Amino acid sequence: QVQLVESGGGTVQPGGSLRLSCAASGFVFSRYGMYWYRQAPGKEREWVATISNDGAYTSYTNSVKGRFTISRDNVKNTVFLQMKNPTPEDTALYYCHCADFNLWGQGTQVTVSS
Repeated sequence: QVQLVESGGGTVQPGGSLRLSCAASGFVFSRYGMYWYRQAPGKEREWVATISNDGAYTSYTNSVKGRFTISRDNVKNTVFLQMKNPTPEDTALYYCHCADFNLWGQGTQVTVSS
């Protein structure tokens, strides 16, 4: 079964850190670029970060540059999003995505609050 399963969300204080994980199964993970998106309450889903199939290329939306890092482990079939210095504006449901299969996970909630 082709699927993506996110984990690692929770409540974090501003200025803290959190690492999200997305485990892939059912396809050859190392062949495909991966994405993180997020959706805050009352807002549209927005792109956060991209990583190429081999991890050599990454890209970020401006609001998270220098604070978030996308990475992947092609042995464990997992993509990560390391969040540092989050702010309340980063509160959202975070999804991983594989565009080649139009595949989405169920999302993991991140709440940034003191």
